[in-house]
Amino acid sequence: MTLPSSELASQQTTKQTQGTSEEQAPRRGLKRLLPRAHPLSWWMLVITTLAILMNSIDRIILPTLLPAIMTSFNLTEVQAGWLNSLSFVGTLTGAVLFGLFSDWVGTGHKRCYSWCVAVLVEIVSGIATAFCKSFGAFQALRVAMGMGTGGSEPINVALLGEWWQKENRGFAIGVHHTGFPLGQFIGPVLIAAILAFATWREAFLFIPLIGLVILVAQLIIGTRKNHQKVNEWIVDNNLTPPVSDALQHTVENASLWANALSCLKNRNCQLAIVLIFGFTWAEMGIANFLTLQLTREVGLDLSTAAVISGASGLTGWIGQILWGSFSDVKGRKRSLSFIIAGWILAAALCMFIHSAALGWAILIFWGLFRNSPYPVAYALLIDSSPRAAASSMGLMIGLAVGIAGILVAPVSGWIIHSYGFTVHYMVIVGVLLLSCAPLWFIKETVILKKA
Repeated sequence: MTLPSSELASQQTTKQTQGTSEEQAPRRGLKRLLPRAHPLSWWMLVITTLAILMNSIDRIILPTLLPAIMTSFNLTEVQAGWLNSLSFVGTLTGAVLFGLFSDWVGTGHKRCYSWCVAVLVEIVSGIATAFCKSFGAFQALRVAMGMGTGGSEPINVALLGEWWQKENRGFAIGVHHTGFPLGQFIGPVLIAAILAFATWREAFLFIPLIGLVILVAQLIIGTRKNHQKVNEWIVDNNLTPPVSDALQHTVENASLWANALSCLKNRNCQLAIVLIFGFTWAEMGIANFLTLQLTREVGLDLSTAAVISGASGLTGWIGQILWGSFSDVKGRKRSLSFIIAGWILAAALCMFIHSAALGWAILIFWGLFRNSPYPVAYALLIDSSPRAAASSMGLMIGLAVGIAGILVAPVSGWIIHSYGFTVHYMVIVGVLLLSCAPLWFIKETVILKKA
């Protein structure tokens, strides 16, 4: 039986359509792994991720170059130890002051102006360090560079949050925060390459110059016209715009102190500061003494211990994207609950690092949770206090990260010296358990869809 030509053509068209659908199905599946966003949103994500990577590298320059710096200035171990604390003094002041300043300048494209100022302070301080001749000037520049890195981070997160739809805020901030673990690996490589033909001073000179490229890119992308395009695309695609006209008007007409008070009166902001203080205390308590544990307790040489101590960076980027994206769907509180549970287990396991193999395994597991609480907490703060996003994160980074960074090293060092590493990790587990209390009282900001 011969089919009519019209029916035959219809069947062929159907088969072709089915074949095309089957071929495109895997492609659609791949696309679903990434959220839909405006191309300018993705470019802003690249710029802010590179800025965080630069912050990460800037923070490890001093520890990496410390032996050479000690020789240049004839420093004792005690004097060298205080240099790291000076960086966190800068982090505390810079995060608070620049966070308030950024909200005062304005949201959206105006946030780029305050971002550029903070990054410029970071760049200039680093370059000036290469030419300083006295130890006093070096100390002052450590504070200044800490202000730049501490100030640029809250603005960086607030800026990114205002260029992405609210539905995918956790994903974007999680991806952007992968700059920290990436910097932990790229930084030492760059420093080693510079030291192959120059001194520690050239490391401070050349590495901050990376920021100039990022600065120019920000000035090109972060314009009012581009931000308007992003917001229009978000509205056209039935998504939630990050900055409404009413909110922008409210922020621009608020005083510097009004933004600060709105943050301090916000319950989620208060609880997040306490929560992140606990996470920061635990992270720095572990990270500051890992190399010492691996050399003294395990018996490894310094170079091997240094490599293993950075093992968490191998999986750090996975944890940040995973838990940030998870928080967009299942809620910030639930994501933080899983993270703190993983943290408690990882900290407890660190008591049992008695070989290189165990060190690798436990620290790689820790990487799945190590930096993850920060992007989720940042997303929580932007959700909770959008009119004072940078102020909220500035206060959190300044009070939680800054104060914990200043205090944890001497306290943990005393515990290790007096009671050993087992008690040290038991104290860290205790701090994390106490941190469950503020997490319990945090109010969820993600509207969960019913199945």
